[in-house]
Amino acid sequence: MRTLKAGVIGTGFIGPAHIEAIRRLGFVEVVGLAASDQAKAEKRAAELGIPHAYSDYREMLLNPEIQVVHNCTPNNLHYQINKDIILSGKHVLSEKPLAVSTEETGELLRLAEESGIVHGVNFNYRQFPVLNQLASMVEQEELGRIHLIHGSYLQDWLLYDTDFNWRMSPETGGKSRAVADIGSHWCDTAQHITGKRIDEVFADLTTVIPIRKKPVSHADTFESNQPEETEYEEVPIRTEDCASVLLRFDDGTKGAFTVSQVSAGRKNRLSIELSGSCKSASWNQEEPEKLWIGYRDKANEVLLADPTLFSSDAQSSIHHPGGHNEGWPDALKNMMLNFYTYIREGKNPLKDEPQFATFREGHLSMCITEAILKSHETGRWVKVIV
Repeated sequence: MRTLKAGVIGTGFIGPAHIEAIRRLGFVEVVGLAASDQAKAEKRAAELGIPHAYSDYREMLLNPEIQVVHNCTPNNLHYQINKDIILSGKHVLSEKPLAVSTEETGELLRLAEESGIVHGVNFNYRQFPVLNQLASMVEQEELGRIHLIHGSYLQDWLLYDTDFNWRMSPETGGKSRAVADIGSHWCDTAQHITGKRIDEVFADLTTVIPIRKKPVSHADTFESNQPEETEYEEVPIRTEDCASVLLRFDDGTKGAFTVSQVSAGRKNRLSIELSGSCKSASWNQEEPEKLWIGYRDKANEVLLADPTLFSSDAQSSIHHPGGHNEGWPDALKNMMLNFYTYIREGKNPLKDEPQFATFREGHLSMCITEAILKSHETGRWVKVIV
């Protein structure tokens, strides 16, 4: 079995999560870690057992033993870093959003496809075993004709005015926050499990807390409890805390979703429900092992994740017996498994359909986000132009 070697750029919440998921594969070695300064890079590399530390990711790109690079940096850095990775000839796995505008994502898609490298975007929710089972059920028309797709993605980590993160700033996080950060996951999940593409949107965005107190010291993602003696500065907020969006899919199916980062008690609740002519199905990420199936004329069911109960199409995404719950880290591991297996087998994104989101889906996601922003600004339905 050929061992692949990887480098990771970024040491916040998601970078170490990538590293942990990669190491679970058994045939990939993380040999490089890049951070914003040398001391930080060396400290985190030592903690994580990574041999090479870099203060400049471009130096890491010169390392000939590294074949794959993960971009786990803040949003405003994605475009240039992804472009540099592509031009270095290395395979790339980027966090979402792929970049912060359709001009940037379109260029990255073109460059990636022209280069022949393997390119992926970490839409890991599509990798949950139960969602693969649901996608198989939809493909087999077990739910009948799907006429409504709806749900939400709710969090509470920004509920208080003292909660602050780099995502608040459009200069760093982009023009959209809740929609781009978590709404993008909901949209990708909905499109993936149904095989339908979002064609038009009608959106209403809200900034619930217009002035936030930014800690003078740094706050990491999901870090909301500040010491009582923390000093703050007041900062006006120009990105949305929550949003509601009506959808029209390319085949005429209707839908809607709500996203919020200010919903108390909801820690990371991505939920989606499909209403079909024969039955309905519903799933939420906080209870990832359960698929609710609803009927008109008999008792409803709850399907627990179990490889013996899954379709043959979905069995490869579940790795433990029923009752041994697989959650968010396992979905991320599935993302890495599919991505690195694709590389190891020498496949080409232009010829061989991958089991992960590529830069094409990353570009589509940004097209949807920009359409949502335009819809909110104009108060009208806006078509998603790809």
